[in-house]
Amino acid sequence: MLTRSLLLISIIFSSIAGAFAQDELFSQFFAAPTQLNPALAGTTYTPRVSLNYRNQWPTLPNAYITYAAAYDQYFEQYSSGIGVSLISDNAGDGLLKTTKVQLAYAYNIQVSEAFFIRLGLEGDLVQKRLDWDRLIFLDQLDPFLGPIGPGGIPFATLEERPANLTNTYFDVSTGLLAYAPWFYAGITVKHINAPDESFLGDPTGNGSIPILFSFHAGAEINLGNTNNKSKSKAFISPNLIYARQGDFNQVNAGAYIGTGMIFGGAWFRHTFSNADAAIVMAGFKKGIFKMAYSYDITVSGLSSNTGGAHEVSFVLNFDETEASKIRRMSKRYGDCLKIFK
Repeated sequence: MLTRSLLLISIIFSSIAGAFAQDELFSQFFAAPTQLNPALAGTTYTPRVSLNYRNQWPTLPNAYITYAAAYDQYFEQYSSGIGVSLISDNAGDGLLKTTKVQLAYAYNIQVSEAFFIRLGLEGDLVQKRLDWDRLIFLDQLDPFLGPIGPGGIPFATLEERPANLTNTYFDVSTGLLAYAPWFYAGITVKHINAPDESFLGDPTGNGSIPILFSFHAGAEINLGNTNNKSKSKAFISPNLIYARQGDFNQVNAGAYIGTGMIFGGAWFRHTFSNADAAIVMAGFKKGIFKMAYSYDITVSGLSSNTGGAHEVSFVLNFDETEASKIRRMSKRYGDCLKIFK
């Protein structure tokens, strides 16, 4: 247990020091669309409410647990979508806590009868809090007793305690999305203003978050028509996400398939330097309710220690009410963004 705790602390502290930082990206990206691209805010005419939970590396002591809640909606008279999100990330059972309030705006441009472009902008207010007293440094480790002395008091460290254990900053991101009835493609650029997330006040700028560039694309292929209008058509949506942040590269490729009330999917995530995880997902959809569970099967060298990752999503999409369906049909509403709805 001590070895696992020290491994976790070293991973977290390396990102605290600003040496390397990556953004969280849900395996079920389709259930957290504005986290993928702010241009996806308001891709439904009526409100959409999303709840997400992710438990990464559960065999380590509460390594990374993320909660997210989001609301977004399209306002047709303004050709605009608005999204609001609240995200809480808890690393190391409260060792490092991150809270984000995000506001996303998307403007929809109709290029032709069936082709659209969306421009997105996002502003985040972020607060990070560090529980310094729970950190364990190498100079505190006794070869026989570990970090705790005979009297139950931790050994002292020569590491200097930061003056401020809370860091609050503003973050800016933007996105572009193009879509038609059978395909979509988008680009996202996060941390345009390169905010400083460190607690150490490093004047060299090493605490600045590296800009994240991501490209995502997908298609929608119908697998046949149904004679029952009350049932959804079966379809498959192959999709790809590529992300680059600093020296870190990641590719996520796979497919989502839906038929009636049941849907599922499988993806493979690779970080160029090594294979990362295989992702399997299954879900259920009825009316306005949509729920899914996914599991990340770690295939890297950490596979025997982490326990993968569990993720659950719950979505309320009021576009699926009968009144909204009639409205969409009257407008000849059609696009390939069904995976996000």
